[in-house]
Amino acid sequence: MTARELDAAGITDPLLRDAYAHCRRLNARHGRTYFLATRLLPVERRPAVHALYGFARRADDLVDEPGPGGRTTADRARALGALQRCLEEGLRGGKTAEPVVRAVAHTAAVYRIDHRHFADFMASMRSDLTVTDYPTYEDLRRYVHGSAAVMGLEMLPVLGTVVPQEEAAPHAAALGIAFQLTNFLRDVGEDLDRGRIYLPADLLAAHGVDRALLRWSRDTGHRDPRITAAMTAAAELTRGVYCEAAPGLALLDPVSRPCIRTAFVLYRAILDAVRDDGYAVLHRRSVVSRRRRAATAAGGLIRVAAARIAARRPAVPRAGVPHRPQEETS
Repeated sequence: MTARELDAAGITDPLLRDAYAHCRRLNARHGRTYFLATRLLPVERRPAVHALYGFARRADDLVDEPGPGGRTTADRARALGALQRCLEEGLRGGKTAEPVVRAVAHTAAVYRIDHRHFADFMASMRSDLTVTDYPTYEDLRRYVHGSAAVMGLEMLPVLGTVVPQEEAAPHAAALGIAFQLTNFLRDVGEDLDRGRIYLPADLLAAHGVDRALLRWSRDTGHRDPRITAAMTAAAELTRGVYCEAAPGLALLDPVSRPCIRTAFVLYRAILDAVRDDGYAVLHRRSVVSRRRRAATAAGGLIRVAAARIAARRPAVPRAGVPHRPQEETS
């Protein structure tokens, strides 16, 4: 399947093919929901999505993984700085030995992705080295602009739109943020073990929750109704961001909509899984059932087939009625 994707994308250079294949493996191994949705894209667009994910994953791993013998913050900062210099050189058209940079720089050139998005992303990765909590939601939104919103913006040229990209951009950014807020809620316990809290402190405090209470619950396995209330509020906040993102589905190229709609439905379903687990995110990781994942993917395949059939038909607008994309709901 990898060769078919690369052939369809016109990627022939052996080193570049290896780089894209490396990114695809990272996506398949670490981004199960994301990877599943990507399979619904036209085959020639998939390598670009793998490249964007692979680079983001590489940077995130440098920030989070302890490495052999344990790495200090200074070690991680040096590694992240080296990756950024490599990225900057790659975006300028220079050669690099880093596979994820080779792939993402090629994707950026092919799809004319604004380099500022990569700079903003790396700024958020650097902040993860020293920032361990966020006083307010606005503080968190500034962080997730670089860590998540820009991912949605980077994806837009790959997905294509039926309107000017700037019209779809706010919705794409919101979807990236919604996905990351979902991950933050699901991974509260794991992030706490790394010393970080990605839920706004003022939201937690409104329900009588602070770091000490979260740490106590994580360490003892005991539940507390104040924590449940705070997690419920965080889930509702996240659902609101999904509402911001939803209108953007209809603005995408029809052949890309099944992919993003599937990701939308599956990521939002994580919130349902967290709720069904009683918001016990400090004690276990909530997952979407295989049955639901399979059913959602099957629905996506049906939409892919319908979109491809429609794409082969000439558009015949009704007299006097301007064409507008059909609103798509989840």
